[in-house]
Amino acid sequence: MMDYEKVLCRRVADVPPSGIRKFFDIVSEMKDAISLGVGEPDFDTPWVISDAAAYSLRRGKTHYTSNWGLLELRREIGRYLEERFCVSYDPAKEILVTVGASEGIDLALRALVEPGDQVLVPEPSYVSYSPGVAFAGGEAVAVPTRAENQFRLMAEDVKSRLTPRTKALILPYPNNPTGAVMGRDDLLALSEVLRGTDVVVISDEIYAELNYGDQPHVSFASLPGMWERTVTLNGFSKAFAMTGWRMGFLCAPAPLAAVMVKIHQYVIMCAPTAGQYAALEALKNGRETDYAHVRRMVREYDRRRRIMLSAYRDMGLPCFEPKGAFYTFPCVRAVGMTSQQFALNLLKEEKVAVVPGDAFGASGEGFVRCSYATATDKVIEAMARMKRFVEHHSPNT
Repeated sequence: MMDYEKVLCRRVADVPPSGIRKFFDIVSEMKDAISLGVGEPDFDTPWVISDAAAYSLRRGKTHYTSNWGLLELRREIGRYLEERFCVSYDPAKEILVTVGASEGIDLALRALVEPGDQVLVPEPSYVSYSPGVAFAGGEAVAVPTRAENQFRLMAEDVKSRLTPRTKALILPYPNNPTGAVMGRDDLLALSEVLRGTDVVVISDEIYAELNYGDQPHVSFASLPGMWERTVTLNGFSKAFAMTGWRMGFLCAPAPLAAVMVKIHQYVIMCAPTAGQYAALEALKNGRETDYAHVRRMVREYDRRRRIMLSAYRDMGLPCFEPKGAFYTFPCVRAVGMTSQQFALNLLKEEKVAVVPGDAFGASGEGFVRCSYATATDKVIEAMARMKRFVEHHSPNT
């Protein structure tokens, strides 16, 4: 009999499965359940974008593109980044179209990390970062963030964890799961810590357009002296409601991009051609209409965000005000349960699915992630059910 323990790669086999998926699996079979766990827009892709993909198929645009992606799309990505975030890349050799931003994370880590290298990963943060580091043979070093600092990554915390083995820092803002953002002053302080080192910053900016504060998103590569050390990741999933299209892009100085495209060409060849034409239309139409589709979604998200925050105050759950992405991250310690217990019991008793905070790292214990990328009436009903649950289980009632 085959001994799979002997043949499997240990560093991959030892990575635990996503802490999010089991809740999705349960809720998919539960009648009348409301899921606040989904990390994707509830809006459909605008028809003008889908039509562009369909039209490309009718014109026979079904062949491979360049490994880098359609040059016209890369040029449009370059214009978008310069106009929106004041950062410039050469479309010919510094912009790579990827299969979602997730592929970009994998490419960056595999191009940079060697066995023994350390990568600093803020916690709580997206579930794939630390496993991605492990898959690349590196060691993920957690940098905890705290509610009292609005879950911002503090420069002094990064500085205290830098070692000669530190190869990269993942910078995931606006943040999933907390909704935290990093202001310009926060990023400048971080840049001073990194200046003079060879640490590369992998800046995941997939939620850059989903910003509810007074200040626009600041791209780390736009800061003085930081462009040369930054890999910028972004995509179309969140801002353009294109999750299933799996369209992303990666931008980096040419010497870094050249290594990443080498991995991409051997493993992927190129991103799906029809999806690239859809992405091209998303950017072209967005520029022509001042990103009207995006702005409409952001307004609706903001309304739901405020509904959730008001509901938490009403039920006595502390929650800092998130200024980005489409998540809230309330503290549930007062209910006397762990994050896992709270999420499981809420699902069983009230049929509301949330994600336990510890799924995003140990620093998330005591919190749960609630997504407001779901219909407003469902958000309101979910909050009413959660309030009933909290009141029933609160030690003070």
